[in-house]
Amino acid sequence: MAVLQSAALACVSLANFIFVSWSTVQFMAFVSLRQIYRDGGRPGATADPQTDAHERMDWGSALGDREVLLTLLFNLALLMFFILQHSLMATETVKNWTLAAFGVLQRSLYVFCTAASLQLLMGYWKPIQTAPLLWNVCREPYATWFPLICFIVHIIAWLIIFSIVLIFDYAELMGLKQVYYHCLALGDPMELKSQRAQRLYSHLRHPVFLEFLVILWLVPSLSLDRLLLSATFTLYLICGHGLDQQDYHYLRSQLNKKFEIFSREEAAYAHPANRNGMGEHQE
Repeated sequence: MAVLQSAALACVSLANFIFVSWSTVQFMAFVSLRQIYRDGGRPGATADPQTDAHERMDWGSALGDREVLLTLLFNLALLMFFILQHSLMATETVKNWTLAAFGVLQRSLYVFCTAASLQLLMGYWKPIQTAPLLWNVCREPYATWFPLICFIVHIIAWLIIFSIVLIFDYAELMGLKQVYYHCLALGDPMELKSQRAQRLYSHLRHPVFLEFLVILWLVPSLSLDRLLLSATFTLYLICGHGLDQQDYHYLRSQLNKKFEIFSREEAAYAHPANRNGMGEHQE
């Protein structure tokens, strides 16, 4: 019976991992690729920028247009739903309730609900085509080179984000490690961490603050709906960034330790001939 229960937990956790990972890939395309290469490959404009400019309203007409305002309110409601879900489920009260109800799957439930709310946001998001653009790089050669630069910078930012997530234990963030430890009767992996590490995790809601800001704002064109998305996520990141001086000291000490370990390993494997000679001498 215990084996079947462990197998069921593992299957649920793995299925959730696949769903969340796929949602992450879709979110990357939603935030980066769709914005950089919009409207058939042109950066935020149609094939003829002058025609596109004539089709768009001026700012006074756009902000007074009922359809534009309703679209903004609808998109804002989608953003608020995601933010409320992501924040309320991270509170101690809700975490204790979900832990009591779902046990070791508590973290898996949290990331599943986050991915589901992102799917809702991406699936029902309404772009605003008639409002003017805050900026638009549509003149050659910038219309060709600037989107490419944005693409490269976005890729670098995403790589940094995934590197940070891996450092913070990706398996644990996704809920896989909790299930693995439970199946082996090893307890909660978070309880095995030091008090300073647990304190950092309680404060660090968003460890990818700067990188995600670059992704949000470095785009060839900024439409009204993209402005709403970028501004809302920026405010949310600022409100969720709660590190203090002790946390920074801990991060710095951990980073220094990793550099020391890397330096020792590099020095140990720098001269394999010397190592072989030392080994023969010891024999």
